[in-house]
Amino acid sequence: MAATYHRADSENGDHIDDPSEDAIFMLIDDLNDSDSTFVVIQPDEDDPTWYVSVAVLDTGEGYEVVCRDTRSRERDVTTSDNISDIAHEIVLRLKGRSRPRPTS
Repeated sequence: MAATYHRADSENGDHIDDPSEDAIFMLIDDLNDSDSTFVVIQPDEDDPTWYVSVAVLDTGEGYEVVCRDTRSRERDVTTSDNISDIAHEIVLRLKGRSRPRPTS
């Protein structure tokens, strides 16, 4: 079954449909600088127009957060080492974009 709103996928293959703030926190907390360096959250669509990605910084300490929307040409890049703050900000962004998938 597809996600109703969005999905989260990490480099190591972890996948969560409609992730909660706690699930996003756990995905970020599991990131490392070897085999799981990023997680992407985006609508569960064939050609998503926006995404949020979180990646481990090259230094191995902290994270880069990229919010991209191709329709509005938005691109916001920040860095942080506080996973709770990152997960909370992502959830706030997702709430503003959440529209249920149409049922057939």
